[in-house]
Amino acid sequence: MADTPPARPSPPSRLPQTFLAFDYGLKRTGVASGNRLLGHGTPLTTVTAEGDARFVKIAALIHEWQPDALVVGVPFHPDGAAHDNTRRAQRFARQLQGRFGLPVFSVDERYSTTEVLASGARDADAAAAALLLTQYLDEQERKEPR
Repeated sequence: MADTPPARPSPPSRLPQTFLAFDYGLKRTGVASGNRLLGHGTPLTTVTAEGDARFVKIAALIHEWQPDALVVGVPFHPDGAAHDNTRRAQRFARQLQGRFGLPVFSVDERYSTTEVLASGARDADAAAAALLLTQYLDEQERKEPR
């Protein structure tokens, strides 16, 4: 009987470590960056462009920050029902994935802008994106085994 080497364990799947997050809006889209190590988002900027011009600016941010994945806030009514902006944000998420080939995750963004406005944020859109990213990272932290 020939000796067989011990089976190697499967390498762990590589979890995304760095992120750009987006608080999508028709005219303004807040952008934040963050990573798993720090566990929170940091406001970057607000993109004030529409259509393809929006994606040109986003492409520059993706090139500069080199994220592993993207996070998009998706709004819902207080009761959880979808509305027009829900579908627009979901479409935006699909466009990001299609254009940039990065994993895109969504997070419920109910009340994010209200919360950052109440805190006195100067750039509410970028601050909302940071809040969304922090929320996403918190959710992932709770899901991961210790």
